Amino acid sequence: MNANVSLTTPAVSVAIEGVNLSYGDNHVLKDVNLSIEPGEFFAFLGPSGCGKTTLLRLIAGFNQADTGRVTIGGQDISRLPPWKRDVGMVFQSYALWPHMSVRRNVAFGLEERGVKRAEIERRVEAALGLVGLGHLAERRPSQLSGGQQQRVAVARTVAVEPKVLLLDEPLSNLDAKMRVQVRRELRDLQQRLGLTTIFVTHDQEEANSICDRIAVMNDGIVQQVGTPMELYERPANLFVAGFLGTANILKGRVVGSGAERSFEIEGGVKFPIGDGAAVPDGAALVFRPQHASLVEPAGSQEGALSLPCVIANREFLGASVRYGARIGSAEVAVDMPFQSGRELFEVGSEARLKLAPGSLHWLSA
Repeated sequence: MNANVSLTTPAVSVAIEGVNLSYGDNHVLKDVNLSIEPGEFFAFLGPSGCGKTTLLRLIAGFNQADTGRVTIGGQDISRLPPWKRDVGMVFQSYALWPHMSVRRNVAFGLEERGVKRAEIERRVEAALGLVGLGHLAERRPSQLSGGQQQRVAVARTVAVEPKVLLLDEPLSNLDAKMRVQVRRELRDLQQRLGLTTIFVTHDQEEANSICDRIAVMNDGIVQQVGTPMELYERPANLFVAGFLGTANILKGRVVGSGAERSFEIEGGVKFPIGDGAAVPDGAALVFRPQHASLVEPAGSQEGALSLPCVIANREFLGASVRYGARIGSAEVAVDMPFQSGRELFEVGSEARLKLAPGSLHWLSA
C-alpha cells in the first residue's frame, strides 16, 4: 500500500453501556458493556449467532437497542440515524457498484454527501493511494481480484473520513493465502490512519494476528475482554479456553483434602492438586497441547506432574508433531517440536505425560 498520501481523522473512543437488544422472544445482546480506546484495533470474536454482527450494526445505526447507549468520543449517538454517526462500515459482501469504476465507487459516498468536486478528487486520490490502487482507478470491480475489491471497499469507507471504521468479516470471501496478506494490509492501514477500528470475525487467528484487544462473545454475552495473549494464557471460563486455540479440557471431581487433594477424571486417573490451587465446584482441568510433553515410561519425573499414558494417534504438522495421548478414559493433545532424526513415539506405545503445574487452569463453564 502507498503511504505518500493520507487521510487524517482524530482518534476517538467508543463506549457501549448496558446494551440489551431482543428480536421478539430472542434476547440477542445481553447487558453488553465495552470501552474501546482511541485508535485501538478492537475485535468482536465469537461463533455464528453470538451477537457480534448485531452489535456492530448497532454501533453503525442499523439496529436499535432496547436499553443502554453507545457513545463515540463521549457523544451519545444512540438515537442518531446512520448517516449522522460519522462511522464507516465495510460490509462482508463489499457492496461495490458493478457498473462503476473503482474511482466512481470510492467517490460515491462523497457525492451523496454533497462534497465539492475538488475535495472529492483529493479524498479519492488519498484513499486509493492508501490502499495502493491508484493505478487501477478506471477498472470495474469485475476486473479486480477479491483482495483488490476488499481494498476498494475500505478506500470508499475511509474517503468519507469516519471517526470509527467498522469491518464486518471483511476477509471471509478471500482464500486462505489472500486472507493472510490482506489482514496484514488492514493492520498496516489502520496503524497509519490511527483510526479507531472495530473488526467482527469468527476466526480467532484473524483476531489474534491484527487486533490490540478482543471481546469474546457467546450467546449475546461478552465472556471476556483482553489482549490476544491475555485471553490465550488466562481464559476466564471454559468457553474462552476452548474457542481460542486448542485446549485440553478434562472433567472430573475433587477427592481427598489438604495436601492429599486430587482431581479424579473418568477412568480413575488422579491429578494432584495440593493445598495451593483454588478449584471451584464443577471446574474442569484445562491445559494447552504445548504445555504438555511426552517422555519414555522410565523418563525423569522431577519438577512436573507425570502420569502414565498410551499413544492413541499421531499427526505430523511440519514444525511440530501432535500426539493423542490416552490417560484413563480421556484423550489429550500434546504438541512436541519436530526435530529431524529424533525418534517419534509410535501409536500404541506407552509413555509418560508431563505437565508443569503452573500451566494448569481450573475453569468453570
